[in-house]
Amino acid sequence: MTIFLSMFIFALIGAISPGPVNIIATGAGANFGFRRALPHVLGATIAYTLIVFLVGVGLNRILEMYPQITDSLRYLGGAFLLYMAYKIATSKPTNDIEAAQARPPSLLEGALSQWLNPKAWLVSMSGVTLFVAANTPASLYLFVFCAISFVVCLFGVGTWAAIGHVIRKYLSNERQQISFNIVMGLLLSSTVVSIFISA
Repeated sequence: MTIFLSMFIFALIGAISPGPVNIIATGAGANFGFRRALPHVLGATIAYTLIVFLVGVGLNRILEMYPQITDSLRYLGGAFLLYMAYKIATSKPTNDIEAAQARPPSLLEGALSQWLNPKAWLVSMSGVTLFVAANTPASLYLFVFCAISFVVCLFGVGTWAAIGHVIRKYLSNERQQISFNIVMGLLLSSTVVSIFISA
């Protein structure tokens, strides 16, 4: 039972800590409201759970044997996240009618932001090494870790979208909306820089 609690704490720390996916969720919540940010939240959650599963069934061994795959992932992810940062930073201020007609991040964009996020791969590899590979039967522990990861990721990314929704009422004028979007775009860009510095 202790190992499952440890899995939960590990997954919660990974899911709730600031990162690219959570920054996008906050921006989506602030600009479009919590409900319309949910496709991004769900896409990111499904993608992360799939990453944990794939790493658990052996993809981590392939990534260790061919580190160039990880490098390619880093560059693709960096480019995609910079594109999302640009979209957020240059978002035009909207009133309620315009916000209803604008398009928030989609389920696919949420999945891609997670799939191309090197942090997601590193956290899942660490988790699988700690909680799956070291225990038998590994398939049971992988199933439990995937289930915990799904629930905790949904909660973690959803929390950031809810925070964005809450601060939405403080973005009542154009100047505040522009400033907020620029700050969120810069924060997202800085996570890309940190990915390359830590590499």
